[in-house]
Amino acid sequence: MDRLTLITGRREPNNDIDTGQNANAHGGRGRRQGSAQGDRVREQGDRRRAQSRGSSQGEREERDRGGEGMRGRGRRGRAEAWKGGQRGAGRGGRVETGEGGGGAAAGRWGEGDAQRGDRQGSGNEREGAVRKRVQGRGNGEPSAAEREGARQGVADMWARRGGHSVDRREGRRGERGNGARGWQEKNGRRSDSVGTGRAPQGRGLGYKKLEELTEKDPSEVAITLSSNAALPTMLSEAKMRQDLIELLCLALSRAFKSRADRGTLQHLGGIIKDSGFFRTVLPHYLVGMVSEFNAARRAQYPRHLENILVIASEVISTFPVSSIKTASMLLTLLQASIYSLRASGEEIKPQTEETIENLQGIIKHLQDRSREGTLRSDRDTYALLPTGGVNPGEEEEQDFRSIPIYPTLEEFQQDHRPFLRPNLTSQRYTNTHIYLDTHFRLLREDFVRPLREGIHQLLQNQMNMGRTDTPLRTKRFDDIRLYFDTQLMVPKCTQTGIGYIVQFDTKPLQFVCWENSKRLIFGSLVCLSCDNFETFLFATVSDRDPKALKKGLVQITFTEESRYKLTRIQRDQLFVMVETTAYFEAYRYVLEGLQEQEEADLPFQRYIVECSTEVRPPSYLQRKDSYDLSSIADPNYKDRMLPFHSLKAEAWPKMEELGLDESQMRAFQLALTKELAIIQGPPGTGKTFVGLKIAQALLTNQSLWRDELGTAPMLVVCYTNHALDQFLEGIHKFLQKGIVRVGGRSNSEILKQFNLRELTQSHNFRRTLPSHLRGAYNEIHKQLCQEERELQEQSIKLECSLKGVIRESFLQRFISNQHWDSLHLRPTQGGFEIPTEKKNGLMMEWLGLGSTVVLQRETEYGYEEEAMEVDEEDLIEIAEEADLIQAERIIEDNFDPRGGRDGRKKEDMEEAVRAVEELMLAMNLDKADIQAEQREEEWKIQGAQRKKMKNRIKKELGKTSAMTELEERNVLDVWTLSLQDRWRLYRLWVSRYRVELNTRALTSEQAYQNAVDRLADVKRHENLCLLRDATVIGMTTTGAAKFRKTLQQVRPRLVIVEEAAEVLEAHTITTLSQACQHLILIGDHQQLRPSATVFDLAKNFNLEMSMFERLVKMGLPYIRLNYQHRMRPEIARLLTPHIYTELENHPSVLDYENIKGLKTNLFFVEHSHLEEEIKDGRSHQNLHEAKFVVAFCRYLLLQEYKPEQITILTTYTGQLHCLRKLMPAKEFSGVKVHVVDKYQGEENDIVLLSLVRSNPQGKVGFLNIPNRVCVALSRAKKALYCIGNSAMLSQVKLWSNIFHTLRENDQVGQALTLCCQNHPDRQVKASSAEDFKQAPEGGCTQPCEFRLECGHVCSRVCHPYDQEHKEYKCVKNCQKILCEQGHKCTLVCYKPCPKQCPVKVEKIIPRCQHTQMVPCHQDPEKFECQKPCQKLLPCGHPCDSVCGAPCTSRCMVKVPLRLKCGHSQQDACFYKTHMEQPECRTPCEHQLQCGHACHGTCSKCYQGRFHFPCFHKCERLLICSHKCSKPCTNNCPPCQRNCENCCVHSRCMKRCGEPCAPCVEPCAWNCPHQNCSKLCHEPCDRPPCTQPCAMILNCGHPCIGLCGDKCPSKCRICDYDEVTEIFFGTEDEPDARFIQLEDCGHIIEYTAMDTYMGMEDSNQANEGQQVAIKLKECPKCRTPIRKNLRYGSHINRSLAEIEMVKKKINEQQPDIEERRETLQDQWEENLHLHEMHEQGEYIHIKIRLEKNNLTANDLWVLENKMDFLIRVEKLLKIEKENMLSRHGFRFKKNVAEFAGWLKAYHQNFTDQQVFDLQRELGRLTLLAELNARCNLADQRGQADKIQSEAQKIRDVLEMPGQFTEQDQCRVKEALQELDKKLPLTGLGISEEERKMIVSAMKMPPGHWYKCPNGHVYVITECGGAMERRRCPDCNATIGGESHRLDSSNQVASEMDGAQHPAWSEAYNLPNFGRLNL
Repeated sequence: MDRLTLITGRREPNNDIDTGQNANAHGGRGRRQGSAQGDRVREQGDRRRAQSRGSSQGEREERDRGGEGMRGRGRRGRAEAWKGGQRGAGRGGRVETGEGGGGAAAGRWGEGDAQRGDRQGSGNEREGAVRKRVQGRGNGEPSAAEREGARQGVADMWARRGGHSVDRREGRRGERGNGARGWQEKNGRRSDSVGTGRAPQGRGLGYKKLEELTEKDPSEVAITLSSNAALPTMLSEAKMRQDLIELLCLALSRAFKSRADRGTLQHLGGIIKDSGFFRTVLPHYLVGMVSEFNAARRAQYPRHLENILVIASEVISTFPVSSIKTASMLLTLLQASIYSLRASGEEIKPQTEETIENLQGIIKHLQDRSREGTLRSDRDTYALLPTGGVNPGEEEEQDFRSIPIYPTLEEFQQDHRPFLRPNLTSQRYTNTHIYLDTHFRLLREDFVRPLREGIHQLLQNQMNMGRTDTPLRTKRFDDIRLYFDTQLMVPKCTQTGIGYIVQFDTKPLQFVCWENSKRLIFGSLVCLSCDNFETFLFATVSDRDPKALKKGLVQITFTEESRYKLTRIQRDQLFVMVETTAYFEAYRYVLEGLQEQEEADLPFQRYIVECSTEVRPPSYLQRKDSYDLSSIADPNYKDRMLPFHSLKAEAWPKMEELGLDESQMRAFQLALTKELAIIQGPPGTGKTFVGLKIAQALLTNQSLWRDELGTAPMLVVCYTNHALDQFLEGIHKFLQKGIVRVGGRSNSEILKQFNLRELTQSHNFRRTLPSHLRGAYNEIHKQLCQEERELQEQSIKLECSLKGVIRESFLQRFISNQHWDSLHLRPTQGGFEIPTEKKNGLMMEWLGLGSTVVLQRETEYGYEEEAMEVDEEDLIEIAEEADLIQAERIIEDNFDPRGGRDGRKKEDMEEAVRAVEELMLAMNLDKADIQAEQREEEWKIQGAQRKKMKNRIKKELGKTSAMTELEERNVLDVWTLSLQDRWRLYRLWVSRYRVELNTRALTSEQAYQNAVDRLADVKRHENLCLLRDATVIGMTTTGAAKFRKTLQQVRPRLVIVEEAAEVLEAHTITTLSQACQHLILIGDHQQLRPSATVFDLAKNFNLEMSMFERLVKMGLPYIRLNYQHRMRPEIARLLTPHIYTELENHPSVLDYENIKGLKTNLFFVEHSHLEEEIKDGRSHQNLHEAKFVVAFCRYLLLQEYKPEQITILTTYTGQLHCLRKLMPAKEFSGVKVHVVDKYQGEENDIVLLSLVRSNPQGKVGFLNIPNRVCVALSRAKKALYCIGNSAMLSQVKLWSNIFHTLRENDQVGQALTLCCQNHPDRQVKASSAEDFKQAPEGGCTQPCEFRLECGHVCSRVCHPYDQEHKEYKCVKNCQKILCEQGHKCTLVCYKPCPKQCPVKVEKIIPRCQHTQMVPCHQDPEKFECQKPCQKLLPCGHPCDSVCGAPCTSRCMVKVPLRLKCGHSQQDACFYKTHMEQPECRTPCEHQLQCGHACHGTCSKCYQGRFHFPCFHKCERLLICSHKCSKPCTNNCPPCQRNCENCCVHSRCMKRCGEPCAPCVEPCAWNCPHQNCSKLCHEPCDRPPCTQPCAMILNCGHPCIGLCGDKCPSKCRICDYDEVTEIFFGTEDEPDARFIQLEDCGHIIEYTAMDTYMGMEDSNQANEGQQVAIKLKECPKCRTPIRKNLRYGSHINRSLAEIEMVKKKINEQQPDIEERRETLQDQWEENLHLHEMHEQGEYIHIKIRLEKNNLTANDLWVLENKMDFLIRVEKLLKIEKENMLSRHGFRFKKNVAEFAGWLKAYHQNFTDQQVFDLQRELGRLTLLAELNARCNLADQRGQADKIQSEAQKIRDVLEMPGQFTEQDQCRVKEALQELDKKLPLTGLGISEEERKMIVSAMKMPPGHWYKCPNGHVYVITECGGAMERRRCPDCNATIGGESHRLDSSNQVASEMDGAQHPAWSEAYNLPNFGRLNL
């Protein structure tokens, strides 16, 4: 089976979906693969539509093009069975199918047709779909849901097809029979709107509903209209009431004012542009304006014109290509209406005229681009932009709002130098525009530049390397990462739309450790190109699985524009994929926000832009400033705390009353009284603590700052998820509800209930949603589920096709009939195998993966010795940097918690995939082991071999090279291919299968994406409803960027930014809305700064400076917290004054205890061991430091510190993974290992810091950045230990100062001092990991000497842990006695002793008296003796089993055997006593009729009865110059290879043996000196030109060829040795000129070649010999010369002679056709005559007779096969009717063997094969006669009479060897003798006597009868029995009465052959004739 349906009731794939491209794009699914019947249906449908539309051809073409522009936004409902003319069901369940039904779309990407909107599939498919839908219901009525789906489906079908909705609907009304009724009747009620123009009443969208909508919010109008199924139908009407038109225009124009609902508006625009309303109704309405005489109505027209202009503007801007004609016509009518209204005195607003002018400019621009051919599709985002120069100088003047966010083609292809301004850090900005412009350009350049420069570098390398990409695969680029041979594999349904699994070549990336690599992280931008970056597609990584990445698989999501470009590209296209590490989504959201930010709406411009240092109080405090701080007061002062005026400094409570220190108090006061507050918090100073105090104060005084409705929430923004969780958890302690957390993954259980996703899915919230949102959500979600199911069915199969070997049944449609037959007739190693059902998959066997062939195939597979994967010890889990980055990037709020779009759980999906895998795959490589289909006993591959094979198969499946179709056609027998070629052919079949699946999936992809975009709009409004009611909204900076538009609508008044110094300024800008009145920035610019991708922008343009730091540098007031609560004082000394000028210690840090086992709590270990660079990326590792730190960590754990108290920090990710490899989980689980950058804001008791850098160049990397040093040194609370190269680091001033402080306290050195807790006087100096071995258990090397409970002494050395030895396990030998024999326990001391003694002792086994070592507790009676068995087998040979086991039944000793065939050989002894016989291996060596010796063996040749076929290669040279590929043939058949004859104009596409059609184009052999006037196939009438070629080669040297000839590829200078190699002798002459033969590429000196080609064949032939007709050959390699203009005359003459021979051979083709028809007639006749229906091989003959290009030999084979199969059927019929069961069983076995010979693939009915078959058939025929006689004798009770004679005949017939003519004569003579003894008649008389009696009686047939005992009598006259009498021989009753024979009597057929009595109804039936033997 090749079709799996996962969901019942699935519709067939529909081809109505618009692909979103114009007529010129050549994309989409244009080509349909259908039956001839389907084509005829389509053609008839096209004609009917053309007649029904009544429009001009131009209009039809325009409408066709119009459909191409849709973005796939129009798919609605699941009602395809009702689309396009399948318009309703009668009460009886009958559905009439129309012309628009969708058939299966089976085209390839990129092979589209501009008019595919009108294409149809097979009518049968449509009817099947309808039947399927109707039969699902008992009464044939569509359900309400299906009627609803039908309406939606019809509406969206019109929206997707390019503009046919009006005319096509009108055209089909007559066909439908009830066209006057509109869509209202489908809703069960009638309306007159169609005829009279009244408002339609479809599903709540009548006049009243539209009136209500015009008063609603624009977003509600847009969502309601776009999700209402009645709108498309309403818009499709050709006539409409005037007031309804005006109301509809008002509603639509209001909807288009909702600028945020992009997906919804696009969908709405798509419905409008293809509607009758837009194309017919509006134009008629505008025409009517001109003739309007009603003054009141005329006065309203200007307002209606404005609404129409809004609609037209939106449609033309969204669909510029497909709507241009209609929009142009509308605009013309609009202008005419305006002139008319102005003439009648109506006032037209200037804005209206300005809008019309703008639209005119756009339309003119589009028309110009259309004429130029540069207008591609509706999705061309630059279609509406006028083309201009790319002058760098002009860019400065370009408004940043018009700069495209994505890189453009010009940027990649030119030396593009963008205009940039630096971020101003020491002066104010001139104005807000320049401020926004600066940050936009810098941010855009930060992600564009790496891509641009990387691609420049790539293209430059390609130019330098001669356009070969081989070196590029291993080359490293600075700014980008390359992935070659990238191919789209599987479409996936994701939460943001359609994603694609792509596969890339992993060979150049073997060194990458994907688990910790930053490659292809979620959100990274990738650029794909298939044409050297002439064009490209953008996508982002949307899912990352390291296991899949190892296989080269990753999921990406294309950008909107790229999705539509993709429809014009074939899916099997190979791309180069370029990755830049930028998190593009964050860039995109922020850049869009900057472009949309209105300058007047930017809050705090006074400080941000103008940098004013005079900070005002928040504006809300101007009204009321009374604060109540009792909630945050110290408990001792809570009751005394009274409200106070916050703007009066003297009114504030004291810091002790609020529980704050002095700097915290100042920061707290600043935050509450200034509208922009900046708080710097050095490490450990409690900035989060202060921030929470500020938040609590503000939240307990909400009345001060919230608006009148209480809807302005507080927004909290943090850089990381962890910091956000911490802050929100702190808020939750005093605010139990009203929190909403938006954004990435949260690890907090407390905040789970406040997650936006959880809140929006709660039942209570959904009940409170507006009805239009609930309705739209349900409607769109239903469509989404349907499309996902459709798409999932195909994508699961596509996914499974990558996982292993596909069963042949799934690929059958993609395998040619010849190859399918060949595949199923599998040869054995030396003959033929009868086709039988095998448990092993056939495809597995063919690919060399079956259990029987794998072992032999190992060398052919080329299993290289691969390094076996070492199973890593279970290592500690480390938060991979890639995972940490990904966790910050992923925003989960779009993910549906129900497990899938339609509620399918993930595990259900996995189960569905597993089910498909089981059905599809013969081998699944994803399983733990190879699951090929085999029995356990058959699978004999060892584990290592299996692993090698699995790796090899993975490589084969991962390859992209496949066999070409040309190569495929040349393959005759798939079993003769090498394994490599078999895999290539298999990949071709799979690629065809995948193309079809992809084509089917394409239909659903666009509809799914459309639904996702619209659902996102609805969800955004749902989120808005929730966020507006929140008190606190928490977001990460990434989340704030993504939800930017929502925040602008939520309008938070108060924003707190935590970690503000780590956020790029542009990110901070976009979190602020116009309503923001209070901004609090908390952070520390002296710790980590924002990170830019481009170092130049960070260093020279100040991009890495946050708003926080810039405002601090500009002198805005800020407070720094001065008391640190984390580090012990000696650690804090490293920060002050080196990083912070002052930082005081809180008393709480003065009482920390000292670290156990160490002399100091702070130490820097110096070393000079060099670092190593990591190959992937720019990271580093230092193995010495890693080993030291791990040994040190182990030492600390032995001091009884908990793993959770220890953190290992390092400065590079390379070191992070070096550490991990040294840390087994069982020992280090719980220890935290991080890079410094990811540990900001964290702390731990003990920190071990590895600084990594140590190199001769003195490069310290980012260790010279104070911010990072600050973070690294400030994470420890109680102890900090660093290791690094101090000599190198001292070159940095900051480190030099730090080392000075350390040396003052003796805290730096080359060795760390370890102190034993138990023996304080014993110390160890540790400078390397080896030194920790001196404290192996954490103490010292002295023995422990503690006495244990068991009496033994502790065997460990001194250990500080477990001093009571409660956990200690004694491993000394146990001394307990187990049994009476005195045996001791054999286990170690701590293990429980066994209950029974296991010690082995000598015992005598009673049964055999042998002595054996038996366990002490075991009875020897029950013990199986293991000594070799001494018994002799019956054959006399010794038994090879053990004494206690049963003796073997099969003796394997080799002995001489005499076989039934008469030969002798050495084989297993057991064959002597078994019926089974071994295969005889004696060579046959019989001389076959072809003259060659047989290469088979006695067994393979069936003892000479059917010889092994002769495979002697023919290799005669055919007329076409190919060698004959048939084995051992007398008459070579015509060549079946593809014809290689070609010319410059075309090539012959026939088989080589067929005559070619001559090319009649003019000859192309022309040069400046000579011209040919002949036709291409005729000999030329011009001489060859001898002038030198004037061309210059790429190398710069002159060409060595001749004028008019193709330039040779070699150069006389560059390739001197090759060119001047002597062959004819003239090659080394300085002026020699050369000809390059195109067929083989050899270069030959032209004078010699001219002479060679001009030699007459008669001169080449010896006297008296005939000359062969053939092509001239290359004198060097003997390749036939077919393609060469210079020698065209010679070639054409030879080809003409060859064609004459071909024609002669093919003249018999009419005879062949006649013979074929004769055979077909014979086949039909024999089918019924001999009842051949059961014979599968006979049925197959008919299929073969219908094939084209059959040869005489093919017909010979089929004729013989048919003849022999008929004889086989006759023999089987005889067996069934005339044989005893004991004889029949053996006979059927013989016939089956004979039939197997007929069906063998190599059965060509050669002379030898026909001879063998005829001999065997003669033997079987005589055997059938003998068996029939034996059956007859048995019936007569005379079997004993002939037993001895019959046995003698049987012995001759069943003897081995071929049945000779002598044998045949002997048997026939014996049968004749047997007939005398047992006459066939059974009458006791001879045949001659019987004939004489019948002749004498002259009775018609049917008068002869016999009694129950067989005695014959005759009834005369009519032949009917009229009386009863007694038999004279036996006295039995004979005769009968009333013409009825007595039941015990019967007709004596043996007398006259009659089968029925003469007086009977059956008398006249033709049942005569005796048994035909």
